[in-house]
Amino acid sequence: MTDTVTSSRPAGSTGSPGMTGWGAGRRRARAVRDEQFTAFVESTATRLRRSAYLMCRDWHLAQDLTQHTFTKMYAVWDRIHNGTNLESYSRRVLMNLVFDQQRRRSGSEVVLAELPDRPDDAAAGTPELRLALVDALARLSVEDRAVLVLRHAEDHSVDTVATILGVSVSVVKMRNARALPRLRSLLGEDFLDRGRRPGGVSEG
Repeated sequence: MTDTVTSSRPAGSTGSPGMTGWGAGRRRARAVRDEQFTAFVESTATRLRRSAYLMCRDWHLAQDLTQHTFTKMYAVWDRIHNGTNLESYSRRVLMNLVFDQQRRRSGSEVVLAELPDRPDDAAAGTPELRLALVDALARLSVEDRAVLVLRHAEDHSVDTVATILGVSVSVVKMRNARALPRLRSLLGEDFLDRGRRPGGVSEG
């Protein structure tokens, strides 16, 4: 006599209910993660790209650096999206990429500044003023430039800038105190007297 074993699984079902539910849960979690990441990118891309431009003077390179920053962040999004200051984290990734790019570039190479087809609204002022600012910033060391961009264009606190760059607060203050007079001398008093402070570069 042959015993007949009847399955309680619905017809057409494949795999165990537990495995099916687990797979659906993973898909939902990934969809939520992607939505969170997309929202972050949409809210920060313009400012991040503008900071990258102030650092490198080239809109195409700034776009590449911004995309690379987001790519690196997406790879670790599950670890950083909770309990991490994402704004500061994105700037730290960006600045590391800028420093790496600067080290690879020949010291004699000159990158011509390009204006975007539709300038970012954060890049205030006329094209001439924007070019004067990025040209002056380019004459500073990349470390001093980073401090000015983060401290004044991004309006981060001294403590936050120190954390982003991985240096002490005293180093940030020293570089800021050294770079601001140099930037003012490069821009000239006429530039500063126009009442335009592109990128928010000001005393303090």
